[in-house]
Amino acid sequence: MRMILAAALFAASPAFADVTVVQADRVLAEPGKAPRGVTSIVIENGRITALLDGRQAPAGAKVIDLGNRFVLPGLIDSHVHLDSDAGGEAALVEGLTSSAGTSALRAQWNGMKTLNAGFTTVRNLGDGSGATLALRDAVEAGWVQGPRIVDAGRSISVTSGHMDATNSLAEDLHGAINQENLCDGVDACRHAVRMQVRRGVDVIKIATTGGVNSRIGAGLGQQMFLDEAKAVVETAHLHGKKVAVHAHGTDGINLALEAGADSIEHGTMPDEKTLKLFKSSGAYYVPTLSTINGYKERLAANPNAYPPAVLEKVKWRLEVTGKALEKAVPAGVKIAFGTDAGVSKHGRNADEFELMVAHGMTPTTAIVAATTNAADLLGVKDIGALRVGYQADIIAVAGDPLSDVTALKKVGFVMKGGAVVKGE
Repeated sequence: MRMILAAALFAASPAFADVTVVQADRVLAEPGKAPRGVTSIVIENGRITALLDGRQAPAGAKVIDLGNRFVLPGLIDSHVHLDSDAGGEAALVEGLTSSAGTSALRAQWNGMKTLNAGFTTVRNLGDGSGATLALRDAVEAGWVQGPRIVDAGRSISVTSGHMDATNSLAEDLHGAINQENLCDGVDACRHAVRMQVRRGVDVIKIATTGGVNSRIGAGLGQQMFLDEAKAVVETAHLHGKKVAVHAHGTDGINLALEAGADSIEHGTMPDEKTLKLFKSSGAYYVPTLSTINGYKERLAANPNAYPPAVLEKVKWRLEVTGKALEKAVPAGVKIAFGTDAGVSKHGRNADEFELMVAHGMTPTTAIVAATTNAADLLGVKDIGALRVGYQADIIAVAGDPLSDVTALKKVGFVMKGGAVVKGE
């Protein structure tokens, strides 16, 4: 009956010049559920209009037959920094010598690496120049190709905190560094959020603890008071913006969750209270495990890639990464996929899947984290699954990622919004 109705619909329509049909033997339309068999995905004006059993297509439609490849929704990386691919001392030099224009071009270059890797949507959690905000708008306008971007603008922290770009710089340089993202006290933290809202950001990013890459030996514990964190979250939510919180130490994680954070990034040292707060608040955990790949590769190439204050924290991160996820999975914490690409290499985002599975997830739950869960976290309602009315974000791989998640490291076909980006 479904095929008869589909045929009648095709016959009643006057033209199909703008219709594309993607066909494949196996299609994971709903992550977390069993894949469909042979399926035809009908696309019009960039959106899915039907999922039909078997290989069907209206007359005049463009057909892309992917054969026995495995089709999935476009993937989502909830934590990237598109404007850089450097780290350590190289990142400091890059930040001091790059113009805003150079940063924008670099962001587009890294965005294309990401898109070609099958990640059709990203959440960019901080850059200093506004390069990625500009790229977000350029992609949306169709001026350039790139992933769909949810952007945080400048990340917020206290003075000397993780987002203070003057850390380790000579004092006579401080006046040249934009510090609108620093806040000390409730009123200042409200103001810092409003400054980013005025710039047109989609989400707010803050740090309640120190960071591994902070060029200061101030540890990884709490660096923001509860009233400051609450001021940030309340102001962001007042403006309809979610809040992503960088936090490593237990006290800073718990403070952020108590303040109403929507996601915890890294979340390296949870305790039992943390797990209960995650469950009661409904916040997402974004593990960013593949940061360790970036650290290992840079240190292998240059043992002095990081200054001593940072190297000590890098070595700690290498030892503990994954242990938090091993606690979060059995506790039923909601998990969204995020890599912190920029610390790790752009275009290799799918390396995160292998680490997620190694530390307690299944291929199925890891894919859910990078599709429906990530879409929910980002607040984007029409991505993350292959459903009628959703954006036609479609990828295909050889092999079965539900049995071997490393298949997602080699994406052979990418479609974003109905337009083919890679392969046919």
